[in-house]
Amino acid sequence: MTHESGIPLGIRFKLLSDTPQDSAAQVVNEVVIGDYRDLDTLREFARGCDVITFDHEHVPTEHLRALEADGIPVRPGPDALVHAQDKGVMRAKLDAIGVPCPRHRIVRDPADVAAFADEGDGFPVVLKTVRGGYDGKGVWVVDSVEEAAEPFRAGVPVLAEEKVDFVRELAANVVRSPHGQAVAYPVVESQQVKGVCDTVIAPAPDLDGALALRAEEMALSIAKELDVVGHLAVELFQTRDGRVLVNELAMRPHNSGHWTMDGAITSQFANHVRAVLDLPLGDPRPRAKWTVMVNVLGGDYPDMYSAYLHCMARDPQLKIHMYGKDVKPGRKVGHVNTYGDDLDDVLERARHAAGYLRGTITE
Repeated sequence: MTHESGIPLGIRFKLLSDTPQDSAAQVVNEVVIGDYRDLDTLREFARGCDVITFDHEHVPTEHLRALEADGIPVRPGPDALVHAQDKGVMRAKLDAIGVPCPRHRIVRDPADVAAFADEGDGFPVVLKTVRGGYDGKGVWVVDSVEEAAEPFRAGVPVLAEEKVDFVRELAANVVRSPHGQAVAYPVVESQQVKGVCDTVIAPAPDLDGALALRAEEMALSIAKELDVVGHLAVELFQTRDGRVLVNELAMRPHNSGHWTMDGAITSQFANHVRAVLDLPLGDPRPRAKWTVMVNVLGGDYPDMYSAYLHCMARDPQLKIHMYGKDVKPGRKVGHVNTYGDDLDDVLERARHAAGYLRGTITE
């Protein structure tokens, strides 16, 4: 999708991919198959590149610093990206700059988890491995000291956080360029199912204007303080007492911004490309009153393409985006976008299409 946004600008992409089956590897012209964790592979790949950017946060921080030392622009840079790579580093930095977060600290063992619980309101407590988690992986909600043993078996640092009493999850998406220009998209509601994003509603319904502005300003402030270049997604909890707390950061185009492909004047992907190349950023305003994105997850129905006939005939305004991935249960294989003036209608259309493509709806 990032490649797609660069085509009208005549931008040539070079891709480092794990396998030829990866989504971008199916469309980018110049593909190198290799391991992003190997520094020699990264250095060889970076030769001839004007700038490096990412579709995930997992490239080792020290390797990115080595590329910068070689004179290769890396955007976002390693000093910014480490805050999306390491949850402990992120929490410490957000504390230092005064950004509201859930109560938290690094814990050593299950007994330390129990102590953390006693320092607050008791169990349940949320435990996260500081690196490597994604789509609910590396995250546990534990109700006792006995349940707290599992996260420590990986042998990596564990972050404990209070289980926030929240009304809903929100996301503030912003984009920032190297010279400091920045734009903010409308704050969205993000609905999760089993730790995986299911539905995004743009803008977040019934969100107080002052709270929405506070969330946008918070995201822009984080982007500036961390010197982020490119797209930044700030995942938020809206609490019952009227606050917003930062849950996670992502420094790349993000699932909570996929609605922008059809619902905004300039998509998150187009603005990420512009920012990485230090081009003027595009207008982030929405095109319609409401836009809804629903993820298409793999189920027991492998041939989703035969469902196009029904979905497209039923809703000519529907926008389907498939990723070219093999269908596996629970795997994100695509998403649909719908838009319009009636939120209930827009939600129903998106959920019907995603369910039909998955095979959970058959009429």
